Amino acid sequence: MPSEKYLKPEVIATIKRLDLKAKFIVKGFLQGLHSSPFQGFSVEFSEHRRYTPGDDPKDIDWLVYAKSDKYYVRKFQADTNLTGYLVIDQSASMNYTFRQEVTKFDYAICLAAALAYLMIHQHDPVGLLTFGEKISRSIPPSTRPSQLGAILSTLARLTPDGKTDIAKALNQTAALLRHQSLVMIISDLLTDEEPVLDALRRLKFAGHDVLLLHLLDEAEVTFPFDGALELEEPETREMMRVDADGFRSDYQRQVQSFRQKYADECAKIGVDFLPLDTSMPFDKALAEYLTKRRGV
Repeated sequence: MPSEKYLKPEVIATIKRLDLKAKFIVKGFLQGLHSSPFQGFSVEFSEHRRYTPGDDPKDIDWLVYAKSDKYYVRKFQADTNLTGYLVIDQSASMNYTFRQEVTKFDYAICLAAALAYLMIHQHDPVGLLTFGEKISRSIPPSTRPSQLGAILSTLARLTPDGKTDIAKALNQTAALLRHQSLVMIISDLLTDEEPVLDALRRLKFAGHDVLLLHLLDEAEVTFPFDGALELEEPETREMMRVDADGFRSDYQRQVQSFRQKYADECAKIGVDFLPLDTSMPFDKALAEYLTKRRGV
């Protein structure tokens, strides 16, 4: 990417806003947990040792200092070589919003930014894949300080557009991965579920840890419409007229059944499935993710 494009003021401003939001989400989550989210995630506590110049001050155990008046740092040891991939749906349906405040894609960007920030903060490499009908953008995993900026600048400049083929994109992802990885998929899953489930099985069979974040707009969950309504399929532009009042209960049952099928099938194959919607606070969404990871 040309440096002059990367350094455009509006791009930098967007990246900074995303970065600050990511930090806010992560810190809010950390403050809300009684025990470290790093336990059982990718590192675990090992022991204390005396602080020496060059150590990160953030690792100082202030409780020990209060008792001994000496500086000790907490040592952590890796229990896995965790490499993360954020796999983000950028198809046209992700551009939907009911309240005109945050689209599904906006929500996915903020969630991905927080996850990337957290992984890089704990020195785990993380990369990015985005897809529509196939994988369209790829950033290899890294722990470099510049990695978060690279991920955020890419996400901030994307516009969701076109059709989607989630199964094809996930199969491409499986073919790309050379080592066991944590694959974090964010999508509205608005497609036939069986090919997607088959692709998830392939990822699990290859030994990858998979988290599927099913993201819908709040209106796609609650259907808060009244009277005669004309609905447009965002990827095909196909129109359908319905009576909202008569359609609502049947629609809600179908959404619930759709999500339950994913929950049941993912449980069978060992994929973590988290249903989310855009009315949920970002910190709650992240808390659900990390709580799941910690096995609480």
